[in-house]
Amino acid sequence: MDISAKIFIERALARAHELDDYFQKNGKPIGPLHGLPISLKDQFCIKGLETIMGYASWIGPVSEKSCVLVEILYDLGAVPFVRTNVPQTLIWGETYNHVFGRTTNPYNRYMTPGGSSGGEGALLALKGSPLGVGTDIGGSVRIPGAMCGLYTLRPSYERLPYANARNAQEGQESISSTLGPMANSLSAVKRFTKSIIDAKPWKKDPLVVRKEWSSREYALEEHGNGVGMCFAVLWDNGVVKPHPPVRRALEIVKQSLEDAGHKVIDWEPHRHLEIYKNTESIFAADAGQDYRVECAKSGEPLIQTMSPDKDAHPYNLFESYAKTIIGKPELLSAYDLWQLHKEKRVLRKSHLDHWEATVARTGTGRPVDAIIAPVAPYTAVPHGCNSDAFYTTLYNTLDYACAGFPVTFADKDLDKVQPPHEFRNHEDEAVYKLYDPELFHGLPVGLQLVGRTQEEEAVIAMTEIVDRVLGARK
Repeated sequence: MDISAKIFIERALARAHELDDYFQKNGKPIGPLHGLPISLKDQFCIKGLETIMGYASWIGPVSEKSCVLVEILYDLGAVPFVRTNVPQTLIWGETYNHVFGRTTNPYNRYMTPGGSSGGEGALLALKGSPLGVGTDIGGSVRIPGAMCGLYTLRPSYERLPYANARNAQEGQESISSTLGPMANSLSAVKRFTKSIIDAKPWKKDPLVVRKEWSSREYALEEHGNGVGMCFAVLWDNGVVKPHPPVRRALEIVKQSLEDAGHKVIDWEPHRHLEIYKNTESIFAADAGQDYRVECAKSGEPLIQTMSPDKDAHPYNLFESYAKTIIGKPELLSAYDLWQLHKEKRVLRKSHLDHWEATVARTGTGRPVDAIIAPVAPYTAVPHGCNSDAFYTTLYNTLDYACAGFPVTFADKDLDKVQPPHEFRNHEDEAVYKLYDPELFHGLPVGLQLVGRTQEEEAVIAMTEIVDRVLGARK
């Protein structure tokens, strides 16, 4: 199981000794993350080390300086010790490249841990790191989080510092990649987020929003102080129907919240196909030129599938629905791309209005406090079968803060195959036929809580409430 892109234990041990000496001399920690080992996705540059990001052509050159996140982590007392595997190009929901190979899921090696932060997901699931950092442009923190049974946060654009980290499609700024914590506890997610924000990252990264950690928002003052809230459940996005374990997880959360005195209503999908097409068209605006350029530098082939060369699991899908809705990729002009940006703004405003209108249904005098939604239509799937990411990409486009959390495990006795429904598209049919209770038995099932833009504090607090009521139910 290849999960690490680079382990630098000697450097980490030297750092730990340095921190021990500081504490002994000063009688206090250097910062809120003093002595905490942290794993990093192989995008976060560290001075003197390679950042390979799944490309053969990036082997060799070392970073002349650390990215802003790493600088802040060192300032706070953390001990980075490893960087973790990613897929070639980053834009995959699985984790495989020609340099380090394939990362598998610790719960079942036949399954993917997700991607593109799949190395982080696998390492954390193995308890090989107490806290990791991934990135998310279409679900790349939340998907491996759900498939590996973790807690995660996808913050809003520019809330946390991304400066001087490497990325795919650099310069594409309509749907920004964001960095987020991944951990086995929600308290670790909060500790990381608050510590980074308290360090005033806007002084090091000019794009970071100048917003301090809000205790008022964390206290849920705009959400009834956390009492008698109204949540909405997205049972189905209307594009791909979730598998039985995901449906059962939604039902568990709904019942647990109601038992705790909260109200739960159904979320009504709003213009999903328009948002989906707009999103995928923006991502494909360069017709894949970014990936081809990087691969051409070394001559390595551009990976076309995540399926293994041998013994690949059968999956009757000739192309993802995302590819179908945009058709043959074309290199767009600046003007054509501007029209997509304009359309995206219109769709975001329309969705905001849709959310605000829920005030008529909540009974709290407020719109819905948060949405509870699938992270994917399935749990972890066999390698090569993670074709759908719209349950997460939807919220990247809308720029809603999201937290992922584990709920339960797939159970062959509880999660029976359901009768076929009227399929919406070819991928919906393929996903339905993929489900096998025996194959998926025992895999983690995670969901996401979706809040408003720049509402990370409240999203963490509301996820803590959900986690507590789930714990009480267990």
